[in-house]
Amino acid sequence: MVALGEVDALFDPGDAVARPPRAWAAGRLRSIAWWRGIVLVCTGAFFLIPLFAALRFSLESFSGALTFSAFTAIPTQPGFTAALSLSIHLAVVTTLITLGLMVPTAVYVHLRLPRLRPIFDGITILPIVIPPVVLIVGVLQVAPTSLKGTPYLLALVYVVLAMPFVYRSVDAGLRAIDLKTLVEASRSLGGRWPSTVWRVIVPNLRTGILSATVLTVALVLGEFTMASLDLYQTLPVWIYNFFLSGNGHVSTAVSLLALVVTWLVLLVISSFDLRRIRRMAQARRDA
Repeated sequence: MVALGEVDALFDPGDAVARPPRAWAAGRLRSIAWWRGIVLVCTGAFFLIPLFAALRFSLESFSGALTFSAFTAIPTQPGFTAALSLSIHLAVVTTLITLGLMVPTAVYVHLRLPRLRPIFDGITILPIVIPPVVLIVGVLQVAPTSLKGTPYLLALVYVVLAMPFVYRSVDAGLRAIDLKTLVEASRSLGGRWPSTVWRVIVPNLRTGILSATVLTVALVLGEFTMASLDLYQTLPVWIYNFFLSGNGHVSTAVSLLALVVTWLVLLVISSFDLRRIRRMAQARRDA
């Protein structure tokens, strides 16, 4: 038999019997935080140690002394400026074409063909499944001769490569808004489709469009296989060819510089959305 006082003690939140579950939960949270810290440290070491090794190698001269001559010699290397300008040009053209195709397509699918969204998800994932070598060889076989001599062929191939990432970024943005209500309100006020897309839908898709832009720029600035097979001297191809020439210090310095510049470009693109979020939060606090 259990006494009445013992029963009350079991259900009393202030008694010591009710405290062990809380202590166990707190200990489990500390254990999770401890493991999370280990994972973050290991991940940081995995990324930072190779970068530190590359930086140290690029700063060392042939005699072993530390010098910045590898970085200062980058602009004077033959072909560097042309390769960098070509990569930037391809990034801009690819981003504009990809967004110009994917945004209206995703909007139309959401409005008119919602049942076909799983099919479009499967179609847009094909560039990840098909190897890049197979894709570029097939494109070179069927592309017009006039297009083969221009870098725009490579930009169109990059559009296909970026399609899975861009479509999913735009699709996630469309799922987060009430697209049908916004379109109906714009159309009822006399707005045409181009005006509705540009003035109503695009501002509400700013986060998705910026994410798609970041992914596209990162893909173009780091792609090597298709550019080398298409015989174009983009920045990754130039770094590889320059490394084969025997000057490993300068090529490593260029790789680090390209990585840092890419990070800065992506941070600048992402900052536009952060400013908008801060302005919205400030407006809510003022209201």
